[in-house]
Amino acid sequence: MIKVIVPATSANLGVGYDCLGLALDEYATVYFEEIATGLEIIGCEEAYCNEDNLIYQAFLKGMQYLQKNCTGLRITMDTNIPYTRGLGSSATCIVAGLAGANALVGSPLNKYELFDLATQMEGHPDNIAPAIFGGLCVSFMEEGKPNMIRYGIKKDLLFVTLIPDYEVNTKAAREVLPKQMSYADATYQMGRCAALAKAMEIGNPLILRKACTDKMQEPYRKHLIPQYEDVKKLCQQQNMITMFISGSGSTMIALTQEETDAKKLIEQIQMLYPTWDCRLLHATYDGVQCEVI
Repeated sequence: MIKVIVPATSANLGVGYDCLGLALDEYATVYFEEIATGLEIIGCEEAYCNEDNLIYQAFLKGMQYLQKNCTGLRITMDTNIPYTRGLGSSATCIVAGLAGANALVGSPLNKYELFDLATQMEGHPDNIAPAIFGGLCVSFMEEGKPNMIRYGIKKDLLFVTLIPDYEVNTKAAREVLPKQMSYADATYQMGRCAALAKAMEIGNPLILRKACTDKMQEPYRKHLIPQYEDVKKLCQQQNMITMFISGSGSTMIALTQEETDAKKLIEQIQMLYPTWDCRLLHATYDGVQCEVI
């Protein structure tokens, strides 16, 4: 049996549209076990217990790439990562399936090869990179191949993860974005993206606050989250360093270095929105991990 652990991820981080991604210490654990014939999927909603399951589709892609066969498979899932909320659930499934296939046949592929295969399935590398390598990753495509570099994260940064009880459709979130932007806005964005990555590495709250103010996607996507402005005001009142939409939403993440402030924010959000899921998370350097058990 193969055990695969994959972290949740948050993409964009405000100003890093489609290029920044961060691994968080919430995990999906997936077990792969060869059986005589057929497919069994345990631990997820019945609607996903079939051959269209994304983990299984990624597993098949991995086996096909490796030119191997598996006549029967049991997949057992144990995950705390919410689906379709902007915390990298699709990337998690893809990485888990590919890593499971790779480990089942002796792990001939390295992480960079998994990165390439997973990006082919996901279509963009921003969530895939931190799911595989951990930490804060900057990624880009070059001639159809993904590239990445990893930054450190200051240990005292806390990520207050506010998860509404509804999803934001990724396609809809892309459709609301403008097709063009000015040189001035591009310059604004590039400078802040570079500064944000370094500020997270050294834990500079002043630069984090100034840099994490987006002009490229959040001004348009925030309207898909009805409570966005109210939550942002509450974050400011509770002395959060900044707040950003995680991926395309609906999850929002507030950043702080003070655990007391983080817990107060969670208490207030849970009072105002009792059906929301609020978590206090940390960045993690642990990307995908596999073991034979």
